[in-house]
Amino acid sequence: MGFFDSFFNKKKEEELNKGLEKTKTSFFGKISKAVAGKSKVDIDFLDELEQILISSDVGLETTIKIIDRLELRVEKDKYLNTAELNQILKDEIVQILQENKSDDVVDFIYPEEHKPYIMLVVGVNGVGKTTTIGKLAHQFQLKGKTIVLGAGDTFRAAAVDQLKIWADRVGCHFFNKGMNTDPAAVAYETVKYAIDHKIDVAIIDTAGRLHTKKNLMDELSKIKRSITKSLDGAPHEVMLVLDATTGQNAIEQATHFSEATDLTALALTKLDGTAKGGVALGISDQFKIPIKYIGVGEGIEQLQVFNKKAFVDSLFA
Repeated sequence: MGFFDSFFNKKKEEELNKGLEKTKTSFFGKISKAVAGKSKVDIDFLDELEQILISSDVGLETTIKIIDRLELRVEKDKYLNTAELNQILKDEIVQILQENKSDDVVDFIYPEEHKPYIMLVVGVNGVGKTTTIGKLAHQFQLKGKTIVLGAGDTFRAAAVDQLKIWADRVGCHFFNKGMNTDPAAVAYETVKYAIDHKIDVAIIDTAGRLHTKKNLMDELSKIKRSITKSLDGAPHEVMLVLDATTGQNAIEQATHFSEATDLTALALTKLDGTAKGGVALGISDQFKIPIKYIGVGEGIEQLQVFNKKAFVDSLFA
């Protein structure tokens, strides 16, 4: 590993540690109080730990799984101090995350056989969708790729302008048809623009309104069909952006959107602004959709690929 690789990896590690600081402080502060004066795991402690995990937005289903495994583990491996309990917890959480068979993303790369590579980005208003698109375009551009951003959120005031600001900031192509136009038409023509201009990656924004399930499904299906008409086999990625600060609402949104369309990836934003980072554990455990990217700060560089091991190491550091 070269000097610059080592430097940037260290910087990413520091950003991840800082981004999870609120979650770590809350999570381990509560655990420390729970284990104070105890020398073994008993029913009272397990009940308290269950409440700690749930309050950290790990989610009920994943919490029960962790508690059940911890209970079995301590029947034969009695813990003596907080450090030993933390190690047992870490081991069980790593094991649960590894059961999501999706591979960790190594870097901001995509299958090179697709050109243009078409990404459709979905999510409700306020989750950081436009910002994530801009940061993702920046990371791809650092890899020497050409990018076009397609303004498919044509109903929200200033949505087109916000995406244009990001395109200008990144220095990439931008395609739009203005406000109150058909999002499916924007998606279709963005793909055509990418083909005509020999662009590597097209990232298409969508409206962030949380419709009824039927309306959401109908609109996303129409957009996907229009993209496929423009380029057979596209979109190659359908990514849902979720806001970590919303905790269990993020899991509800993932459920809603996964029922409405075939999601292939998740991005979890605003981890630095919440003590609810445990939601990443619940999402990774409950959905077979990989978390590909996490936002750990407001800076344009502060979008990271999600690595399960690095996440848990940072959480327990």
